[in-house]
Order: sequence, then C-alpha cells, then structure tokens
Amino acid sequence: MSTDTAVGTDLVAGTWTIDPSHSEVGFTVRHLMSKVRGQFEKFEGTLTTGAGIEETRATATIDLNSINTRDEQRDGHLRSADFFDVENSGPMTFTATSFDGETARGDLTIKGITKPVELDVEFLGVDKDPWGGTRIGFEATAVINRKDWGVDFNIPLDGSKVLIGDKVTISLAVEAVLEQA
Repeated sequence: MSTDTAVGTDLVAGTWTIDPSHSEVGFTVRHLMSKVRGQFEKFEGTLTTGAGIEETRATATIDLNSINTRDEQRDGHLRSADFFDVENSGPMTFTATSFDGETARGDLTIKGITKPVELDVEFLGVDKDPWGGTRIGFEATAVINRKDWGVDFNIPLDGSKVLIGDKVTISLAVEAVLEQA
C-alpha cells in the first residue's frame, strides 16, 4: 500500500473554519435516464471539536444562488421559484446536533423549512499543512427527498414517470483549518 501523504488521526480540540478552496458541497439527482450532478460554489462553516471525535459539531451556510450544474439555463431555473426561490428563501443551512463518529445528525433548512437529516461521515484525519496550520478532513453523504423541503417542481411524462427524481444525494468533502485550540 502506498500513500501520497501520511495523515494523523490525533484530534485537536478547537474551532475550525471550513476552507472553501479545498472543500466541496455537491449533489446528484435523477433526470430522465441519467443523473445530473452539481455543486454550490459559495459556502462557509465552522466545526467545533472536543477531546473525542464524538464531540464534533458543525454549522454550515450554503449560498443557493451559487448553484452550478454546468448549464446556465438549468442553473437559472433551479434558482427560480420553481425550485430554490433564492430571491425569497435565503441560504441553505445545516446545524449538526450530534455525532457518533460515523453519523452526524442535524437540522437542514431549505426554503425556510427545517427537517432532521443524517449524514454518513468518514473522518479523514488531522495533519499539519506546509504553512504551520492544522487541518482536519471529513467526507459525508446524505440522501434526502427534495419534496420534504418544498422543492417539488416536476414535469409528468408518459406512463407514471416524471422528469426529475425526488431523491437527492448530497456529498460533502470538507477540509477545515484550526482557528482556535
């Protein structure tokens, strides 16, 4: 087995700021016979860690206006009242309320509707960067039903089919920098 870098797992208690240039908030949703993938390009968040990984909490704010599916017309439609209604809804937010080392439970707010969600989390480790900072990494996924948050636009097709699936897979890759130990 070879690795490009050696990553430690020694957790440092403190407050961490998500580094957006080394993190990603993405999603996948079914469209006809394929899946559309996209990401949100503007987001921010904070992690708070304690003596054990289970004491980790997180908050994040995602600018829904920054959606990017590599199709400007589709992105404009997703920003409209048919989907995210960004002019009236504000950002998407997540606040973790518990973490057992593998599952983060918390509250996801979209379009002013708050519902509980669970994210499957992989802790990637803690390490020093070349500039003397300390970084932590996580990846997480969750599957939600978009209709639970009032994102219910669709177009019926022949038979009982619809253009857009209800299930949305959210994928996070997070690298955060220790701000205060």
